[in-house]
Amino acid sequence: MGVQTIDLLKEELPVHQESLHLTGDTKTGLVLVDVVNGFCTVGAGNLAPRQPDKQISEMVDESVRLARVFCDRKWPVYAFLDSHHPDIPEHPYPPHCIVGTEESELVPALKWLENEGNVTLRRKDCIDGFLGSVEEDGSNVFINWVQSNQIKAILVVGICTDICVLDFVCTTLSARNRRLLVPLEDVIVYSRGCATFDVPVDVAKTAKDVIAHPQELMHHIGLYIAKGRGAKAVHMLGGNKKGN
Repeated sequence: MGVQTIDLLKEELPVHQESLHLTGDTKTGLVLVDVVNGFCTVGAGNLAPRQPDKQISEMVDESVRLARVFCDRKWPVYAFLDSHHPDIPEHPYPPHCIVGTEESELVPALKWLENEGNVTLRRKDCIDGFLGSVEEDGSNVFINWVQSNQIKAILVVGICTDICVLDFVCTTLSARNRRLLVPLEDVIVYSRGCATFDVPVDVAKTAKDVIAHPQELMHHIGLYIAKGRGAKAVHMLGGNKKGN
């Protein structure tokens, strides 16, 4: 898909983005969606990039930067790790992020999160992390995390903008509207901290059972739908030392 076509679609479907300053005035939690090897590390699996990818690399860098900020300030962090049982497929996707493999582990630049006391790690076996946080007894680890930390805003980053990130954001917004997540008020998606994969149209045409997935366009559409559902979209983050 040509650049001019994508630019035209962006004009027709604009995503107005704001700046966000992390000051500590509003209790904010960071949610990392599937920043694992199976989606982010070149050659790591069926759904990993085949070659270095600028958008995915920037997403990882921004996720690491934000994780450092939140952990330095002891602010709450919730990290999803896509993790599947080998005998339970997730259609329409090929096998990926199998439990016990490196695919389902955090990227090397984020492995240190496993030793941070303010971080909750959640392995999920479905696209939607909100549903993936449901325990066998019906409780929800994500809801408990929001309520126990009295979080009023969540900042969401990760992969894929139009799939796992979007599904989680939409379900979270519905749960917020149903007052299942009190005191949560705002769901904020950081565009530079999100990414998706790339299957160009010309590649899809020559492959069997492959749907075109132009990266820049689908990233934009993911943000557009999230914002339409009630999320805030931000493209720039700043902050100061206020708040611990």
